[in-house]
Amino acid sequence: MSTAHLTDVDGGLFAGSVFAAVDIGASSGRVILGRISAGTAEMETVHRFPNGVVQSDGGLRWDFDALFTEVLTGLAAAAKAAAGHGQTVTSIGIDTWAVDYGLVNKAGELIAQPYSYRDERSRAAVARVHEKLDPARLYATTGLQFLQFNTLYQLATEPDLDGLQALLIPDLIGYLLTGVRRTEATNASTTGLLDAPTGTWATGFFTALGFPEDLFPPLIRPGETLGALLPGIAERTGLPAATEVVAVGSHDTASAVAAVPAEQENFAYISSGTWSLVGLELQQPVLTEASRAANFTNERGVDGTVRYLRNVGGLWLLSECQRAWAADGYRPEIGDLLDAAAALPPGGPRINPDDPAFIAPDNMPDRIRAAVRASGAVLPGEPAAIVRCILDSLAAGYARTIADAERLAGQPVDVVHIVGGGSQNKLLCRLTARATGKPVIAGPIEATALGNILVQARAAGALAGGLDALREVVRASHRLDRFEAALV
Repeated sequence: MSTAHLTDVDGGLFAGSVFAAVDIGASSGRVILGRISAGTAEMETVHRFPNGVVQSDGGLRWDFDALFTEVLTGLAAAAKAAAGHGQTVTSIGIDTWAVDYGLVNKAGELIAQPYSYRDERSRAAVARVHEKLDPARLYATTGLQFLQFNTLYQLATEPDLDGLQALLIPDLIGYLLTGVRRTEATNASTTGLLDAPTGTWATGFFTALGFPEDLFPPLIRPGETLGALLPGIAERTGLPAATEVVAVGSHDTASAVAAVPAEQENFAYISSGTWSLVGLELQQPVLTEASRAANFTNERGVDGTVRYLRNVGGLWLLSECQRAWAADGYRPEIGDLLDAAAALPPGGPRINPDDPAFIAPDNMPDRIRAAVRASGAVLPGEPAAIVRCILDSLAAGYARTIADAERLAGQPVDVVHIVGGGSQNKLLCRLTARATGKPVIAGPIEATALGNILVQARAAGALAGGLDALREVVRASHRLDRFEAALV
């Protein structure tokens, strides 16, 4: 049994100091306590909270003030839970989704609630950016997959950046906790403004786009210390003033990939959640024209690795369908819904889960059926049929992406690891094994928080070694499910 979700209310689970992971996704967040003991990772969730976009001030935005309040509530819960076990929290690590940012003025004040990448405002800026920076040149430098919501396109919509600084969401949280402004490198690599080979800011792009050269704070890398808590934060949370915030893979996918329980080099990973991030772990970026044409991205990983991947649509499609059905009074258990979908025969209609038509919320079942009609096929309106269409489409997208990554990077794949929430969807795992023709290993579910904690633990000296050593801890801590391609 995995120890990742065990909670010992009698105080016996955690015997030493612990690490707090602030792990926030596009739909929910959590604060988790973690400890490394006898070569295994133990985790306890102390606070969960919802997250989501709101229509505010002319666009889709994050309610960051509410989000930060939840972070403080979670850290207070972490302090209380640790004290209940006779401990103190050693450090805090923060990871969130990528590309979005808040703007702070010279006084350090957030001037507005951050826009969400799901807002349409950046679409019109793409052409303006490409007039100044040729897409081929952009890719040859940054290696970044083209997505209309990449940070540089969002920034190009801002009317005036003079005197302002952009802080990516985890960096903004870290700043409010410590008073120190830095940009963590794995998330910086999603901005479209970081030089992929050198891992430094592409300052020429700032000039070409009219951005201030100090628009982002200096870089910090996973394992480095951001700073200690501000006195007011320590008082509000009950944490010791000496508690440090440590940089982790602040892009949640970077933390998740650090916790992929791989035993061999030739693996592919699927970080499956709201989005699916599908790719390989490399030592050097792939900046070829063929890679650009295939729209692969080269993002920084923990320990200087490269996450060579492509965004594929994710379980956002399913969760939005569930939300629509619930609004109509239909609330089946997810297990029953998946069983009904699994009972349907293979070969049903599929959609392109990456289609921008599926980025915005609302009316997802209708949009999926419309996409199927546009392809010349017919999709019944029954929820089970729509669920099967989603999962078949995701599995097919995963298979295409892994095959493309093998070809473009020249690295074969022997096994596929699915981590994150999608790893508990056995139907999705079976369909992926069938579509890829490769064995699939599923788990851990909380890979992002686990990777966050492992990097903190290593920084504190509770672990030693590289990613292989961290992954050995993951394997020792979790029961992993294996799906053989020939058996599904």
